[in-house]
Amino acid sequence: MKTNNHLKDGLMEMTAYHASAGLVQALLPCLLLAGAVRGLRVPSTAGSCTRHSRITRAIPGERPHTLEEYSIDHFRTPTKRTMSRSLKMATRSNRDDLWRHSRDPLKLPLLKKLQNKEELSQEACAAFTAVLKYMGDLPSKRTRSGNELTDAIFEGPLKHELTLFLRTRRHPISIDSLHRLQKTLKTGQRKYPPHQVEVEAIQHKTTQIFHKVYFPDDTDEAFEVDSSTRAKDFCHNIAQRLNLKSSEGFSLFVKIADKVISVPEGDFFFDFVRHLTDWIQEGQTITRRLVIVDALPQTAHSTIPQFTYQVFFMKKLWTNTVPGKDKNADIIFHFHQELPKLLRGYHKCSREEAARLAALIYRVRHGESKQELQSVPQLLRELVPADLVKAQSSSEWKRSIVAAYNQDAGMGPEDAKVNFLKIIYRWPTFGSAFFDVKQTTDPNYPEHLLIAINKQGDVLITQPFTRISNWSSGNTYFHMTIGNLVRGSKLLCETSLGYKMDDLLTSYISLMLNNMNRHKTLSRVK
Repeated sequence: MKTNNHLKDGLMEMTAYHASAGLVQALLPCLLLAGAVRGLRVPSTAGSCTRHSRITRAIPGERPHTLEEYSIDHFRTPTKRTMSRSLKMATRSNRDDLWRHSRDPLKLPLLKKLQNKEELSQEACAAFTAVLKYMGDLPSKRTRSGNELTDAIFEGPLKHELTLFLRTRRHPISIDSLHRLQKTLKTGQRKYPPHQVEVEAIQHKTTQIFHKVYFPDDTDEAFEVDSSTRAKDFCHNIAQRLNLKSSEGFSLFVKIADKVISVPEGDFFFDFVRHLTDWIQEGQTITRRLVIVDALPQTAHSTIPQFTYQVFFMKKLWTNTVPGKDKNADIIFHFHQELPKLLRGYHKCSREEAARLAALIYRVRHGESKQELQSVPQLLRELVPADLVKAQSSSEWKRSIVAAYNQDAGMGPEDAKVNFLKIIYRWPTFGSAFFDVKQTTDPNYPEHLLIAINKQGDVLITQPFTRISNWSSGNTYFHMTIGNLVRGSKLLCETSLGYKMDDLLTSYISLMLNNMNRHKTLSRVK
């Protein structure tokens, strides 16, 4: 296997940095066993691998290089000892040599050039301590995440040596790699390995990934996403493309298997998808019905990843939503998200309001064409709330809908959407997410409940957020405590959408607390 000379140079530079923290010391036994260091000779006192005094045969005429020789030129002088301690240690046969294997943490860096550089010295010693913990030579009581120790070991080289390495190379991808590295140092590091879509992009020698995003009005667009894109940035880019006045309240949703889950705005997009994929695979909930993949590298011939998902962009939190304030948001999102709730009968609506709304729905779909008005009796379930369809005869519905339609002569489909929203906006359930649940814990409520979560709280249970003291969810339930934690009433709901209720409630309450803190800060400034 051939090794690029530039890569060799970079590895040598990083190795020099590692030596500053004693990384060579810690890795020496492994290197000896693996035969990874050419021509390295180790005295019999160097660690547990004493019988491997020579790893490979030296090239004829070339003098084998040793870590001991390297230390003479580059390592600092060992710290001075007191006379009594020196006499006590005299029998230990040069065990104070800095280059020898040791399980003791470093208090000072090994390289002479780091002695007066406090920040680098601290990083070097911390890196060596991380190596000891990773190898099990320094027990740690605290449980650590998978990458915590390795991140501590390699963070220094990434910040210093690797940056220099990339900046001084002429390889085509070195500049792109440098930009990615600088962006990582600025925005933070990923928590999970690359997603399959990212891997495929690199395999096709491209870093461009265009991701299809679906909208509630049955349209979609492709957006470029990279490895450092966070959900908040993704939402902002979409809002700009669609000429929305703000991305506030909007969220990305990932549909994978039978789950539709909101992406936290602070998460890296591909981190979330990778984590979600792993979580569902571990739970073995994937069936053969997989949605179509929509994230592919910008190449002519892209293979489809085995694990697929879809991404939706929708309004999630309706706190500051006012119809007419952002027409594009009303046309693309608000109307199409509110319409299904109306037709399912989730809102309390009079027959007069229902007829007026039905006329507006008809105008959105057919504009000024009156030809389809004759078919209104057959279209009632597409125009009128389900709980009101039988409130009067189909002929009466037709008469009232046609009358309301004629009153809006000349109104275009887009204006009809906005007027539709202005009517529903007057209702307390505007912008609600509805959940059909079953409960048997509280006799004050019926067994089957329709819970609506919106900016005011749980509307149909009529409990504001300030009264909800605790909540939790699982695969088959949603649990909520109303009032005092000890004496408050507890509501246990049977539902498969507990995770959605949990996330929505958490998001609304977090937003409410943030707004309260912001107002307090502003009042103090004034």
